[in-house]
Amino acid sequence: MGRPLRFIPEASLVEVTARTFQGRFLFKPSPGWREIFVGLLARAQERYPLRIHGFVCLSNHYHLLVSPKDAYQLAAFMRYFNTNLSKEAGRLHRWRGTLIQRRYRAILVSEEPVAQIARLRYLLAHGVKEGLVAKAEQWPGPHCVIALLTNTPLEGVWYDHSREYAARNASEEFKPEDFATRYELWLDPLPCWSHKDAATRRLYVAELTQTMEDAARERHRQKGTRPLGRTAVLRQHPHHRPRKIAWSSAVLVHAASKRVRHEFSRTYGLFLTAFYEAVERLRAGDLLARFPDGSFPPGLHLIRAGPA
Repeated sequence: MGRPLRFIPEASLVEVTARTFQGRFLFKPSPGWREIFVGLLARAQERYPLRIHGFVCLSNHYHLLVSPKDAYQLAAFMRYFNTNLSKEAGRLHRWRGTLIQRRYRAILVSEEPVAQIARLRYLLAHGVKEGLVAKAEQWPGPHCVIALLTNTPLEGVWYDHSREYAARNASEEFKPEDFATRYELWLDPLPCWSHKDAATRRLYVAELTQTMEDAARERHRQKGTRPLGRTAVLRQHPHHRPRKIAWSSAVLVHAASKRVRHEFSRTYGLFLTAFYEAVERLRAGDLLARFPDGSFPPGLHLIRAGPA
């Protein structure tokens, strides 16, 4: 089955997901990994300034909640981030070859506050809902929960490996930190919370986190289980391949109401029709075939909306 056409209207909230090759634990929490992940996010944002609202990285996948200006900005951001993330994880865990399973999955989140809060709650639950730790803030890998609870920036580091490589070839003496740049990453509030003050947003996040952790604690009580624990997570081997991976069907849009889902499906259908009609005209030799705004024509660059 082919991948669905990318459709990112301007100024949309998007949930991005990427998984490691064969679900291996190549993103597992390791010394320095949290700072590297945050540093790459901040570096990518510096180059392609989209807004980042939340993120979490478990051992074999990660999620981002972002608001790109358009489809091109998201594609450029993700190309830079995934390429460099793969290189860093490969260096850290001595892995050669493909590290990310396939192209990232980007799903729009509707403007409905309920839908946006639900996706943030989903990110915050990672680490806890899988039975790995009892509290979200105990997850030893990259996680946005503490930054959102305290309204403080995250600290990360980006390593200029090109300069390091040149110095090594020139037989210069150096330390890894000689090529390190420290970054601060501030998270933007959800679009539906943009008018709320910082204290109110922290209270909302605390309530979401507490409700999620209480539900997980009750599940453990009923089943007679307990979280795996931070120590056991850190002992996992990064090349380990799980026997089963929880794959879920991708939805077209994360929405709270059937009406919004139907409206989006209709809009997406019109987008597909316009795209494939333009493809047929292009195949027929019409080099001026008009593709819909925000699309990636075959072998061409993104079509951006022009002035009205």
